[in-house]
Amino acid sequence: MQLYIKNMVCDRCKLVVKAELEKLDLHPVNLALGEVDLQEEEVPAKTLQQLEQALHNLGFELLGDKKDRLVENIKHIVIELVHRTDDIPKEKYSHIIADKLNYDYSHLSKLFSEAEGVTLEHYIINQKTERVKELLTYNELSLKEIAYLMGYSSVAHLSAQFKKVTGLTPSQFKSQKNKTRKPLDAV
Repeated sequence: MQLYIKNMVCDRCKLVVKAELEKLDLHPVNLALGEVDLQEEEVPAKTLQQLEQALHNLGFELLGDKKDRLVENIKHIVIELVHRTDDIPKEKYSHIIADKLNYDYSHLSKLFSEAEGVTLEHYIINQKTERVKELLTYNELSLKEIAYLMGYSSVAHLSAQFKKVTGLTPSQFKSQKNKTRKPLDAV
């Protein structure tokens, strides 16, 4: 049986979900961001309800609708591209997302906006902003290196977009004592 789970955005999320599955005597065969393949062919309704409640208490949600699963897949692709790779995408995000999901980007974008209340473009920008905050916090790269890593055409473009989202320039953010960042599932 395959389950789809909303808000699984990191490796720790996978560990937490796996632990909850095992508490209910379910056996995950494959565990990926947002998806779990169980050894069991079917799961009793009572066990599914218990799992749903346990996941809900941890900030996750079982997904059943195909559209919801597609939106979660979009999120996972964006998070993977922005947070889990140091390779600069050679294509636009829109092309990568459309190719990976085998849908027209305009369809995906419309579906995403309807489900999330924010455009896919803004979601990508918000994710990139959170990654820039992370990189600024670590203080290992210059702003120029961060701009290049994140695929911005210039430091000025990065700075303008960062300020538009956060209200601060990257330098102002960097100089703050309390650097507020959002969890990936809250972006």
